[in-house]
Amino acid sequence: MAPWGERLAGVRGVLLDISGVLYDSGAGGGTAITGSVEAVARLKGSRLKVRFCTNESQKSRAELVGQLRRLGFDISEGEVTAPAPAACQILKERGLRPYLLIHDGVRSEFDQIDTSNPNCVVIADAGESFSYQNMNNAFQVLMELENPVLISLGKGRYYKETSGLMLDVGPYMKALEYACGIKAEVVGKPSPEFFKSALQAIGVEAHQILPDVPWGELQH
Repeated sequence: MAPWGERLAGVRGVLLDISGVLYDSGAGGGTAITGSVEAVARLKGSRLKVRFCTNESQKSRAELVGQLRRLGFDISEGEVTAPAPAACQILKERGLRPYLLIHDGVRSEFDQIDTSNPNCVVIADAGESFSYQNMNNAFQVLMELENPVLISLGKGRYYKETSGLMLDVGPYMKALEYACGIKAEVVGKPSPEFFKSALQAIGVEAHQILPDVPWGELQH
């Protein structure tokens, strides 16, 4: 591997994931991954522009940032690119009124969205709200539409909490795709548009981004 200094040649920014990279979520607010707090501080003290990208859809950005700050991270809400605000923008631009199959923790992000007489479905990591009734309600909304629209906040298979691995939104998204014979529109990672919006927020081109960050090297 090339020396750290050489790898930074031409690099102007870095995109950081949050869950599983900075911290593992779980009871009591989760735990910071060893070295991550110090590495973020060093990055932010450098000439590099830093943007945090997450598919977190069980918490609002404000709640997530508050949790990370309690763990010692230097981070603000304005530095985070998350799928819920991006989805809201799409809903407004296209005049869509969603049936929301989401976690209560992120529902506040959709406060300004009209949800009457739904003409689409927005699905996220709903946790315990992934009941048969709620899934079937989403299925019925989609099946009654001439041109069904399913928007998924990410499409992860699973993620890690301190208590173990947890099912993510992907398997439930796939169930609705299969049942309805449709393809979901993914908002969040790994959607190219999601990363483009993060790059635009810090004014950096794709070729100027560091693809990964070795925490150990950043601490020395």
